[in-house]
Amino acid sequence: MENLALIESFSEFKDDKLIDRVTLMSILEDVFRNALKKKFGDDDNFDIIINPDKGDLEIWRNRIVVADADVENENQEISLSDAQKIEPDFEVGEDVSEEVKLFDLGRRSILALRQNLIAKIQEHDNTSIYKQFKDLEGEIYSAEVHHIRHRAVILLDDEGNELILPKDKQIPSDFFRKGENVRGIIENVELKGNKPNIVMSRTAPAFLEKLFEQEIPEVFDGLITIKNVVRIPGEKAKVAVDSYDDRIDPVGACVGMKGSRIHGIVRELGNENIDVINYTNNLQLYITRALSPARVTTVKIDEETKRVEVILKPEEVSKAIGRGGHNIRLAGRLTGYEIDVFREGVEEDVELSEFSDEIEAWIIQEFSKVGLDTAKSILEQDVNDLVKRTDLEEETIEDVLRILKEEFED
Repeated sequence: MENLALIESFSEFKDDKLIDRVTLMSILEDVFRNALKKKFGDDDNFDIIINPDKGDLEIWRNRIVVADADVENENQEISLSDAQKIEPDFEVGEDVSEEVKLFDLGRRSILALRQNLIAKIQEHDNTSIYKQFKDLEGEIYSAEVHHIRHRAVILLDDEGNELILPKDKQIPSDFFRKGENVRGIIENVELKGNKPNIVMSRTAPAFLEKLFEQEIPEVFDGLITIKNVVRIPGEKAKVAVDSYDDRIDPVGACVGMKGSRIHGIVRELGNENIDVINYTNNLQLYITRALSPARVTTVKIDEETKRVEVILKPEEVSKAIGRGGHNIRLAGRLTGYEIDVFREGVEEDVELSEFSDEIEAWIIQEFSKVGLDTAKSILEQDVNDLVKRTDLEEETIEDVLRILKEEFED
């Protein structure tokens, strides 16, 4: 019973760690064999017998009886006189099996055994957690805010597992309180040392896709397919959907009556503006739909350069570009084409890059960020609006306008 009592003291935390008895016994055997190697130099001649039902463990050392003067290896051999102390009728050449009590290993060895056992069980737990969450990559998961740091929010799930929601994986409008429940997607799981590092994201396009699966039954059932998702987190998103059943309107089913179905998703994403569009293999039509809510007059596609020229009525240009250039940027990412916008009735325009000898590259880049890539697209904007939409000073913008106006003066 000594071994049983000691094992129970070792495994008193078993229930907290949710480790089954058989696994615990296997870990125990491994730990004890390491201890035997350290004490006796070898464990090959030891039998470790485990009874997982009773939680008992026995250790037996097997040695060969030799003459008293012939003992060379005390671990493998036992002198005849010592063997006969165990049982008087032992003779030279016979095998002796002797039970080793754990207390015989000494107090220091027992303390080391306990520490080693705890480390092995922790390693087992970490491996199990890693495998569990690795299988959940790409899936929505909920956890509670445990600690708020400058660069990340630390979350704990119902089983006490720790997840990390980095600052750059949070929607800009996100504001968390301790104890609050947070939803996100398990984006990445890896082992750092022996500890699983579980990263959650609320900015990944896949999070929006999974929210559609959760909130819209036709998407969950496969009647509606999500072809592509692009996002500027917290600002705007575009989702292309398709259905192989002509009786189903994929856009109407996703949005719902008066936006009833998509409202919960929008709220979850911090009032992110979501455009749901019908996917089509007709590239010209797809680009036209991607630029919604703007109405496009003409589309010219260059397959080689992956660029598209779209011509719109003057009042539609600002809609196509969108606030901060979000609409045109997302339309380009959704379709895979660089989109250039032109006003209807303007016969000639000049790429802004053509003015690189007069306008610095970083200034051209600032205009490009908000979808203004040509001279005319900038000239038709108000100076105050350009100041708000870009990070440029008013004086810089006026210099650019002067240079561009000179290009079009007769």
